[in-house]
Amino acid sequence: MILRELVDAIGRGEPVVSATVVRTSRSVPRHAGSRMLVYGDGRTSGTIGGGEMEHRVRIEAVAALADGKPRLTTYSLVDPGEGDPGVCGGEVDIYVEPHMPPSTMYIIGAGHVGKAVSDLSHWLGYRTIVWDDRDEIVDEIENADATVSGPIDEALEQARVTENTSIIMVTRNVPLDLQLLPSLVATPAPYIGLMGSRRRWETTRSQLIDNGMSESDLEKVHSPIGIEIQAETPEEIAVSIMAEVIGHQRAP
Repeated sequence: MILRELVDAIGRGEPVVSATVVRTSRSVPRHAGSRMLVYGDGRTSGTIGGGEMEHRVRIEAVAALADGKPRLTTYSLVDPGEGDPGVCGGEVDIYVEPHMPPSTMYIIGAGHVGKAVSDLSHWLGYRTIVWDDRDEIVDEIENADATVSGPIDEALEQARVTENTSIIMVTRNVPLDLQLLPSLVATPAPYIGLMGSRRRWETTRSQLIDNGMSESDLEKVHSPIGIEIQAETPEEIAVSIMAEVIGHQRAP
């Protein structure tokens, strides 16, 4: 049951931590192989013994979600006066392992550059989603895990943005950016990159603020997107864009 729930969480792209009892000695609450899942929102499923020990494991699970690293923890359940989380008399090792979904590249715009970014993102192993408001254009995208079209709010319901998503906007004009950005900025995506000149972004930003968006709302928008490599072709521009996005993701 727990393993099936773990597989389902990974399948829907939800970060989750598995905590597994891997070794016991003497008297402990649960046997080796007992598992508990801990989700990012604090939910748990299953148990590895309850009480103070389980509480401490949940804290370790939150830390594992934050840094993406597994850890092996050992607890003595002998003397709470010495800081032990129980009095059962035994000792237990628990392996805490985060299961992080693959990073998602959400590409807004399926023109020449959008297609090139989709191809490169897919080749690099990212979960790739492409949106365009033109059905006939988005249908031509081949290397993507999902394609969506229509109104942006409906598309965001079909293919959700998470904290593990980078949004790459390679759109065709300022009016479309003005239409899309309020919905995109409201998502949990930590990074939104917008292709275009500095002047185009200054124009877009000024109009968005006039329309009621705050400067803090727009802080996570990076424009112009891409590192400077004198790129000219769509494929070269895609390399420039993906290099910047990867650098942002890997920054300490």
